[in-house]
Amino acid sequence: MPLTDETRDLIDADALGKMKSTAVLINTGRGGLVDETALVTALKAGEIAGAGVDVFTEEPAPMDNPLIANHQLPNLILTPHVAWGSDSSITKLCQILVSNLEVVIEGVDQNRVV
Repeated sequence: MPLTDETRDLIDADALGKMKSTAVLINTGRGGLVDETALVTALKAGEIAGAGVDVFTEEPAPMDNPLIANHQLPNLILTPHVAWGSDSSITKLCQILVSNLEVVIEGVDQNRVV
């Protein structure tokens, strides 16, 4: 999802408050889509069970980022925007790259964003 004026803080205090207390929020898509301060508040209050975050509003995330400042929370897992880098993800990415190159040579469009 792109970060635009309409999607910034899409997951805010109101959205977090509507989630089940057993919900686990995962954001590996785009920093800025989740209101980081509201997320920390929800985690501390037990409004949601946990969160895993691989993207931050500002990258690299500064030490005063609400998530970084609360990294010790037991229901919060932070990764430095590398969660995609598993062996299986890198293998799949390489397969897609090779496939894209093969079809370009054949003059076929594939996975093309215009």
